[in-house]
Formats: sequence, C-alpha cells, structure tokens
Amino acid sequence: MNKINQLFSENKNQKLLSLYFCAGCPTLDGTADVIKTLERRGISMIEVGIPFSDPMADGPVIQDAATTALKNGMTLRKLFSQLKDIKEEVSIPLVLMGYLNPIMQYGIEAFCQSCVDSGVSGVIIPDLPFKDYQDIVKPVADRYDIRVIMLITPETSEERIRFIDEHTDGFIYMVSSAAITGAQKSFDDAKQEYFRRINAMNLRNPRMIGFGISNAQTLKAAQDNAAGAIIGSKFVTLLSESKDADEALDRLFEALAH
Repeated sequence: MNKINQLFSENKNQKLLSLYFCAGCPTLDGTADVIKTLERRGISMIEVGIPFSDPMADGPVIQDAATTALKNGMTLRKLFSQLKDIKEEVSIPLVLMGYLNPIMQYGIEAFCQSCVDSGVSGVIIPDLPFKDYQDIVKPVADRYDIRVIMLITPETSEERIRFIDEHTDGFIYMVSSAAITGAQKSFDDAKQEYFRRINAMNLRNPRMIGFGISNAQTLKAAQDNAAGAIIGSKFVTLLSESKDADEALDRLFEALAH
C-alpha cells in the first residue's frame, strides 16, 4: 500500500502534523538530516520542496528558501540522489512539492521512476492544470503508485471539489485561504465557515489543511476540521534561523503551544 494511504488508514482519529521545508536550504547536504530528525521527533508526513526560481504560490519566506537552495546548488537530480541514500531509513510518507516546469524538464516517466527509487510516495504540483493531470500525469503516476495531491481553496466550487475528490487519491490539500503561503495569527469566521462547509461534504479523501498555521489557535482549527495540519513558512523560518532541525522543531512546538 502507498505510504500516504497507509498513514491515513492507520490514523483515522489522530490529528496528524506534516511539515514542509525546501530541499537544499539552509545547506545543500542537510536535506537527509532534516528528514530523519523530523521523523524521529514524531512528524507524520514530510513535504520536501523542489526549489524553483518562480514559485508563484509561495510567500516571501519560501521564495527566499528556494533562492538559497538554488544558490547552494540544489537540483531535482541531486535531491533524488540524497533521498535514495536514506530510503531504507525513512518509514513516514515523503511528498515532493514543486512546480511543473522542472518536473516536465526531468520527464514525467523519469520523475515517477525516480520517486519510486528514492522512496517518495506523492507529489504536489500547484500549477498543474487538472486536465493535464488527468490526461498526462495521472496515467503515469498511477502506474508507479505515486499519489498526485490536488489543492482546493475557499474559492473552489463544490462541483470542482467533488470532481477532484473523485479523480484523486491520497489526500486533498485544503488551502486555508486563496492568498500565498505565510503565517497567520488566527483563522477568521469566513475561514471557519469554509472548513465547516467542506466537512459537511463528506468527501472520500482525507484532507490536510495548510497555509497560515503558526500557533495553537490555527493548529487546533486545522486539526479540528481535517485529518491534520501542514506547516510550511513557520518551520522554514525557524530552520533558516537556527540551521538545526532539532532546535527549529523545539521552537516550533513552543510556538504551537501558545
């Protein structure tokens, strides 16, 4: 069974926590250490960012991390090599998050094969049009048992959400707002209503809520309304500041307690 499906089937009542960081930041060779540290500290799933020069869905924090990673020399090929080296040591799901351009240049088939070879269970491609997903990417990904995770926002129609739910597997990435990534202090009434509305749809796929989670209030709201929460910008900031995954996690857990 794909590790993503296994995670959700085995943790139906547990509030999961997934963290995002950008491969190659803060250091080129630190990616494996960050992943192993996060797993050791109880993180449920890890999103590893593929650095790209034009990350349109990302706020300044993740853009800066991608710039640093590219300057450090991180490439998709190098990332796969690093992940392959620790494949046997990592048991939690790894999801690559990246934009379409570098993946198309790598080649969809080659990309999926490299995912299998390096222990990657899924991929999030924010700028992948759904029709291209269905016609081009999904047939190949299905053959390699790679989950392609789709995003929904407060602006996504119910019809579209049901269509995504019907044609994807793994989980749905529920973006808390239509804005770019970045920490928020709280989720307003409109966002809470959005969470309740999606809950009431009784979708087939589990959902993870991301974008803006940085404290106890936003974490609780996400975990109360979905299978779990995804934290990106807050952890990326702490990792960039501390240069040490353990210290960054200590500071993150402290922030999430308040």
